[in-house]
Amino acid sequence: MQLYAVIMAGGIGSRFWPRSREKSPKQLLKIFNDSTMIQDTVDRLKGLIDDDKIFIITNKLHREEILNQLPNLKAENIIAEPFGRNTAPCIGLAALLTKHQNNEALTVVLPADHIIQEKEIFQNTLLRAAEYANQSKGLVTIGIQPTRPETGYGYIQIEDEVNDNIFKVHTFAEKPNYSTALKFLESGDFFWNSGMFIWRSDVILEEIKKYIPDLYTELIELKSVLFTDKFDKKLLDVYGKIKGISIDYGVMEKSRKVFLTKGAFSWSDVGSWEEVYNLTEKDEDGNSLIGEVYTDMTNDSYIYSPDKFTAVIGLENVVVINTDDALLVCRRDQSQEVKKVIDYIKLKKQNKYL
Repeated sequence: MQLYAVIMAGGIGSRFWPRSREKSPKQLLKIFNDSTMIQDTVDRLKGLIDDDKIFIITNKLHREEILNQLPNLKAENIIAEPFGRNTAPCIGLAALLTKHQNNEALTVVLPADHIIQEKEIFQNTLLRAAEYANQSKGLVTIGIQPTRPETGYGYIQIEDEVNDNIFKVHTFAEKPNYSTALKFLESGDFFWNSGMFIWRSDVILEEIKKYIPDLYTELIELKSVLFTDKFDKKLLDVYGKIKGISIDYGVMEKSRKVFLTKGAFSWSDVGSWEEVYNLTEKDEDGNSLIGEVYTDMTNDSYIYSPDKFTAVIGLENVVVINTDDALLVCRRDQSQEVKKVIDYIKLKKQNKYL
């Protein structure tokens, strides 16, 4: 098997405002350690996939910084979409690129901003999934065993086991309300949708051709200009015609060859400041403090203020993010709503805060 990796790195991480901005999105930030999230994503693949077989799909605004952060990757493997069109075009484009290099390429598709522990277990999961994807010509995704009735994740329901830790997928479910999430948790056959995929590049292209034919027709126009000086101009033309659609909605929910393997490693898509709080060390009051911070009668809170002295008194379960030009204060359980701030900033045309 020839394993390739495609890392999707085009998002802006709006729920991580005010640290995450258009020019410095979540995946390019150091949130948990001295490495950025995209550096950690690439590092998890070392020993499994060679650097020259790793592709990153991003945008023009972030490509240069990604090149700076990942100097071992080939510059031609870092592709800038002219504008975002959701995950299906991104994945279709990546499949064309990897298939061009190897007609039987097996591709691991990963978001750039996940936190995953137990690197060895993660790599073994990818390897077993790749072996099954190669043998069955199926589409394999990784499901995470729910530990709580989470409303911020999509879910996948499985059927019977068809191979060692490989299950036929019954259905996909959108982000549920709390009562539905509780039922999913109690059922035992629903898993968190991790957004990670393993498949042959030729197989996913055929499924796109079958279920999103308009997208396939446009993408295939790129075939003759891949890795040439005509590529960028043609890509702009193609992306100007295609419609944005997610790979889940466009293909995975329709295909009859979708399978799930259970991920036995700790995982988070770090989709909010609440998740950051859950993943960081706390003091005896349950606080996670970054910077010179004074607290009194404050508990179970995440306070980030590396450049300013900050005092927080008499609060519980809050998030405080203090940057040079903006301040966020919210309840931890409302941190998913931070994206509304972005909508407000755009409405008021205060683009300096984006």
